Amino acid sequence: MTTYFNYPDEKLQQELRRIANQIVAPGKGILAADESVPTMGKRLKDIGLENLEENRRRYRELLFSTDNSINQYISGVILFHETLYQKASNGKSFKDLLKEKNILIGIKVDKGTVPLFGSLDEVTTQGLDDLDARCAQYKKDGCDFAKWRSVIKIGAQTPSYQAILENANVLARYAAICQAHGIVPIVEPEVLPDGDHNLDRAQKVTEAVVAACYKALSDHHVYLEGTLLKPNMVTPGMSCPQRSTPQQIALATVTAFSRTVPPAVAGITFLSGGQSEEEASVNLDAINKCPGRKPWPLTFSYGRALQASVLRAWAGVEANVTKGQDELIKRAKANSEAALGKYTAGSVSGAAGDAGLFIKNHTY
Repeated sequence: MTTYFNYPDEKLQQELRRIANQIVAPGKGILAADESVPTMGKRLKDIGLENLEENRRRYRELLFSTDNSINQYISGVILFHETLYQKASNGKSFKDLLKEKNILIGIKVDKGTVPLFGSLDEVTTQGLDDLDARCAQYKKDGCDFAKWRSVIKIGAQTPSYQAILENANVLARYAAICQAHGIVPIVEPEVLPDGDHNLDRAQKVTEAVVAACYKALSDHHVYLEGTLLKPNMVTPGMSCPQRSTPQQIALATVTAFSRTVPPAVAGITFLSGGQSEEEASVNLDAINKCPGRKPWPLTFSYGRALQASVLRAWAGVEANVTKGQDELIKRAKANSEAALGKYTAGSVSGAAGDAGLFIKNHTY
């Protein structure tokens, strides 16, 4: 193994660190609004709207035109390709709406999962072939960070070594390509909550997956100070009869990442993984209150857990736009408090109530 390689030049290191640190500033997190066209269609169907580009645009305009106070809680927004180039009804681009709020623009760059040949119904993520050219264009078009989701399934005989290694290497190659263009990569190895596995099994799998990711990132000479990790919280499978308390989830989660994530990583931005809005806030709060060494900011990068009440309150009705925006601010503030370990469980109620947001074999 060679020990001769190059770190990014100092100017690029500073750019990557600046972006990553801005995203995980105290009490701030990410709004993941990067649902693909089919996934956005499911969201709209739930409120009785057809999956048309105009309806998708109207909904995203509601999110991005929310009062400027949102920037107290949201530091970055992840967009889907279509959304990056859409405009508000007044002709202003969505990216300009966000930049006026000092919110960084992120972009989903993976092209979804495909079957991993020879595995037991496991998957890998595609999109590397033209990623270099796309990253160059996205940087020119105002994007400062990116997201790539890999998926790991827990079963009786999975995850396999093949799936863990393949997804780790794909994430590392993605991260290196992003950094070459001044884009901070969010590394997202999601261990799915599908299944009846218990908390102990979830913790062990998460540790194995994350450890493999950082070995691959090291092998690819990725600059860790200019990266973020977007992992699952360690929770029992959705079908597991033995449920865990927020404190148990917090201890398993902090233990898993303290064993596997280098201190150089700029921050950890948890995905919500099908938890209800309230569960996602309560568990993030418990993680930040959990004793133990936590050398990185621990915050949120939520999609469904920031938007469920927004969609319900809006319901596709123009007169309800402000109601939807109020729900977004309310939940973003709750998660901001949770990222600081200052959230009081039950203090925020939303239009979606405490409805579970789990979707089996979820895709974006």
